[in-house]
Amino acid sequence: MNASRTARERVRAELIREITDIARRQLATEGAAGLSLRAVAREMGMVSSAIYRYFPSRDDLLTTLIIDGYNALGEAVERADAACARDDFTGRWLAVCRAVRAWALAHPHEYALLYGSPVPGYAAPQDTIAPATRDTAVFGRIVSDAHRAGRLTPPPGCPPPPAVLSQDAEVVRSLMPDVPDDGVTRAIVAWTGLFGMVSFELFGQFNNTITHRAELFDHNMTSLGRLLGLPG
Repeated sequence: MNASRTARERVRAELIREITDIARRQLATEGAAGLSLRAVAREMGMVSSAIYRYFPSRDDLLTTLIIDGYNALGEAVERADAACARDDFTGRWLAVCRAVRAWALAHPHEYALLYGSPVPGYAAPQDTIAPATRDTAVFGRIVSDAHRAGRLTPPPGCPPPPAVLSQDAEVVRSLMPDVPDDGVTRAIVAWTGLFGMVSFELFGQFNNTITHRAELFDHNMTSLGRLLGLPG
């Protein structure tokens, strides 16, 4: 009985893997809004009703793809950070930035699903929150570690954040405990600047303008690290 159940579980897991692989290929050709369970079923040679046993709706399939994407990106970022010395805060920041860019370039359609235009009619469930914060949690640890070590120094002339942002900073501070408001707001600038650079490259804003993209990326991430307050 247990062996039979295990065999069924293996078959189910394999079918789910095949469905999601086909769905990722659909993202490349149709975009997230064009994702279709019926089209996936046709490619698999299944009747359309059969696929609903694995994914009751298109949104369920989208959620699985989104969770898989966030987890893959989070794992890449975690590996990059783990490979660095713990007290090399600037090196950790740059390694994380490069890992985000490398993953995005290798998986452009999955990156677009995560950070591109929202899919009309789709609302991400709570299940996506923990995977979505895996990479951010790594970044928060770098900032917190640097702050605790006394190595997070704001650059000269950096204006203090307006008091109205204190409430927002308190929410974000759950990812970087004890970091003061000015450090939290600079961290938000650095993190959003990273994804802005990646998105500009991936979505074509640098076409016919920027040729040496890796060099520009490294320069800008180093600059953002200085703004963040990391040591030179």
